[in-house]
Amino acid sequence: MLWAKTNGLRALQFPICAVSLPFIHCSSTIATTTAKPNPNTNTNTKEKLRKMVTLMVATSIDPASINPANALLAMPGWNSGPPFQDMKSFANGGVRVVIHGESIVKEDNLDSRWEEATGEVVDEVIFFSKHTAVSNRPALTVHPIGVPHLREGDVPPQGGKPGWAAPPSPRIGPWLRLLKKIAESHNLVPEFEITLEGTHHGPVTNKPTMFLEIGSTEDYWKRQDAAQVMALLVWEGLGLGGGAAVGNWSRDSDKNKVLLGIGGGHYAPRHMDIVLKDGVWVGHLLSGYSIPMEDPAQSKGEGNAKVINGTWREAIKAAFEATRVAFPGGEILAHLDQKSFKSWQKNAIISFLGEQNIKIGKPNDFY
Repeated sequence: MLWAKTNGLRALQFPICAVSLPFIHCSSTIATTTAKPNPNTNTNTKEKLRKMVTLMVATSIDPASINPANALLAMPGWNSGPPFQDMKSFANGGVRVVIHGESIVKEDNLDSRWEEATGEVVDEVIFFSKHTAVSNRPALTVHPIGVPHLREGDVPPQGGKPGWAAPPSPRIGPWLRLLKKIAESHNLVPEFEITLEGTHHGPVTNKPTMFLEIGSTEDYWKRQDAAQVMALLVWEGLGLGGGAAVGNWSRDSDKNKVLLGIGGGHYAPRHMDIVLKDGVWVGHLLSGYSIPMEDPAQSKGEGNAKVINGTWREAIKAAFEATRVAFPGGEILAHLDQKSFKSWQKNAIISFLGEQNIKIGKPNDFY
């Protein structure tokens, strides 16, 4: 490094470097005036220089997973992707498809593993999967993932880790509405129900995540028309066909309120009524079973949140924090399925939300 005079000013002479990451090749020198560090410089500059990608994940052992993936890969623009462990990968613009041969809910940390293996930054993770239900009703579903209600030491029955909730993909609400539109145009409605599901199962991820599922029996898992609809959802939703992507979150959006669903059944009917409206954003959806509360009927402190045991507080906090991460700049509002609670449950939850400074929203607040 040399000092030189340029028009009476002292300047530093630095080598001219041709950057070809990860190596820097230097040749001659050029004078540049010294400057103070910019306090606004983003500390993640190096990460931003790396390619941001959407990671689509499918498993070959599930027809409701591999069939939509194959239908998507049959569309134009796909090439072989970067080598990734023992999995197949494919690339199309900023989208990557990864196919493995394990349970879809057990293959943890694919986002960080992909980043380490390829140097690309995973912006979001989307899984194709089957859906099962006691009713056996045909359904196409969209949902966030996590098991925030489980205690340390519990063994999650379908992957994940106790107390964890992945950031919910901001696309969940917009894609639910898009899925309904595509399914209707392909005559799958009313045969198939188009619905949200509550937050549940794994695998562990740390980037905004959602599951796209076909249900609910083997005959429906194998339906090629359902697979085609799910593939079109991704094709259109990510803008792979040249149109605008659907569901990109912006902190500058006029509509910045985000629904955090609390209570109700697994298919979140009260929350669904709101999310089906245009422009509504949705985060985690905690069904009743994900906010376990021990009945305080024998306690003198009935209705006092401090004496109601269970992991419901931890579940609400984890779901709220993960939703806030997924929607930077958004206003997270809890929406309660009021009719699903007993009075002591509702009073305790409302009290706890107040303690946590989590606002409660009514349906009209989200439109």
